[in-house]
Amino acid sequence: MTPMSPHQTLKTVFGFDDFRGGQGEVVTRVLEGHSTAAIFATGAGKSLCYQLPALHLPHLTLVVSPLLALMQDQLSFLTRHGVAAASIDSTQDRETTRDVMARAKSGELKILMISVERLKNERFRHFLRQVQISLLVVDEAHCLSEWGHNFRPDYLKLPDYQREFSIPQVLLLTATATPTVIADMGEKFAIAPENVITTGFYRPNLELLVSPAMEDRQQQLIEWLKPQMQPGSEAPTIIYVTLQQTAEQVAKALAAQGIAAQAYHAGLDSQRRDEIQRQFMSGESPCIVATIAFGMGIDKGDIRNVVHYDLPKSIENYSQEIGRAGRDGQPSTCLTMAGRDGLRVLENFVYGDTPEYASIYRLLEEIAAAGQAPDRQWEVLLNTLSRDTNIRTLPLKTLLVRLEMHGIIAPRFAFLAEYRLRYHIEPSELVSRFEGERAAFVRLIIDNIPIARIWGTVDFDRLHQAGLAQQIDASRARVITALEYFQDKGWLTLEGKRMTDVYEVCQPNFAIDTLASQLYDDCLNRERIEIERLQSMLALFESESCLTRRLAEHFGDSTFDSRSDTEQGRCGHCSVCYDHPVRLPDAPPQPALSDNDFQRYAMPLIERHGEQFGQPPSAQRLAHFLCGLTMPVFTPLKARSLNGFAVFEQRAYPEVKQWAERHLCNIVS
Repeated sequence: MTPMSPHQTLKTVFGFDDFRGGQGEVVTRVLEGHSTAAIFATGAGKSLCYQLPALHLPHLTLVVSPLLALMQDQLSFLTRHGVAAASIDSTQDRETTRDVMARAKSGELKILMISVERLKNERFRHFLRQVQISLLVVDEAHCLSEWGHNFRPDYLKLPDYQREFSIPQVLLLTATATPTVIADMGEKFAIAPENVITTGFYRPNLELLVSPAMEDRQQQLIEWLKPQMQPGSEAPTIIYVTLQQTAEQVAKALAAQGIAAQAYHAGLDSQRRDEIQRQFMSGESPCIVATIAFGMGIDKGDIRNVVHYDLPKSIENYSQEIGRAGRDGQPSTCLTMAGRDGLRVLENFVYGDTPEYASIYRLLEEIAAAGQAPDRQWEVLLNTLSRDTNIRTLPLKTLLVRLEMHGIIAPRFAFLAEYRLRYHIEPSELVSRFEGERAAFVRLIIDNIPIARIWGTVDFDRLHQAGLAQQIDASRARVITALEYFQDKGWLTLEGKRMTDVYEVCQPNFAIDTLASQLYDDCLNRERIEIERLQSMLALFESESCLTRRLAEHFGDSTFDSRSDTEQGRCGHCSVCYDHPVRLPDAPPQPALSDNDFQRYAMPLIERHGEQFGQPPSAQRLAHFLCGLTMPVFTPLKARSLNGFAVFEQRAYPEVKQWAERHLCNIVS
């Protein structure tokens, strides 16, 4: 039987008559064996660029995706079209994961979707070495670049994983990459410039409106939205807000006006979030008021409105979020109700990620101490290290990657610190299934994993020592391989937890002072770049030239002026083209901070901090507390229980920090 051509697969499997802009070009490059990058606007069909080639490639296509919702949506699509695809994720039970792995090993699966964190799992990496992989797909590939938004340090390791698992080619997919980010991604994976396929970012059916936020923003929203929400003909709408409490407040206000709106945010349990998303997708619930947790991975074609009730986090986030509107090609409106009042909250999120200098110094001291050990190995449990150094996990991951780039540390392997098991058959029966040295090895395992009622904890040191005494190889690798084999046979259940990364300290005698200052300066530079990113977004909304064109220019889209449906650099369907450029209103002035404020809100933390640590907090730590920005140290301090926590979340962080500095100096002196 003659194999189908890509066009035949497109029609027969996916039901499309022809490729959309750029898709055919990407599919051709991938099937020719080239590593490729596809930079497509949101809703332009990036996923098909790997889904179709996967059916023509000889082995497994491995897809790395940053969010569970993205995976679930794409898997539903693939299942509907009869494509053998599956995911492995943290919500699954052991039996489901084992079944997926077995299908991948047998060659039944064509597509396997995972999170990047899964690649740190020792058992999963062992599994991947037994599977041939044709293509590594990196979804939301801008996460690779420090110059992009949503940078994820674990993504920087993907080029190493490609080499480790001998994957011949990669496909990078993203909707939000500036020219700098595109160049960075291409360099990391050695993608030739001619294999970077970019489609234009212009969406002729999207109306981009910016409206200065009024004093009663809720009423402004209700008056704009209500005519579109007549019973029986409600316009599907997403309203984005920054804070969970705002989502609840706005949804309640809309519901009071007869607009069926629901709040969606990370504070709801997963079952409730899934139910709200299902209702929105099915048309049961026409309006969602959501933090940016909502929307990634949803593929609802008829969203008529995307409203930014608060400022988005960046131009890239704005582009991604408005891209969820009008995927069916029908006219849709993207309204930003912009004011500078929300800017302080967004800026404070940026400042919240900058660790203290003392915390970076403490991290480097720990690495230097590990470097004096004979094997120079440093074991890292991320949450424990975060607590011990008082550095939030994401900035901590970034620092570890920077230390790799400086050549101070190098990752060697990762393992689960704890394993436990429970038997499904009698242990003696397990031994009887083997002979000779293997039977003795199995007996050694059983004798040295005591069972407490149902579960037994695996002690690798004990097993190793027992093996030495009996002259049996009971190395960690052999024990894990054996236990995984027993699990595959259904003889026992094996569970692992406490992921531990092992690094080698390559330069044990580095100058801690010098490096701490350099890393802290890097963090401050990153902070400055993120603040500038917010300012660029404000400049976009206050533009006096076509908003759509400005957006295209930001992403290096040179096709805008050459399009037949635009005129003299104007889209004709944005606020500026309607002759309504805006100036964003300033945030309302705040009263000056006083000595009484310091006594009332800051002193309770200072006193508790002194009792616990014998010294007052730094100005940075105190400003975090007052602005409601979390730090690991706040957990043992029970800082959230103090009435000063988050009392100044609407104030500018630098102002609060300087004020705290002045008062702390007075206390010390």
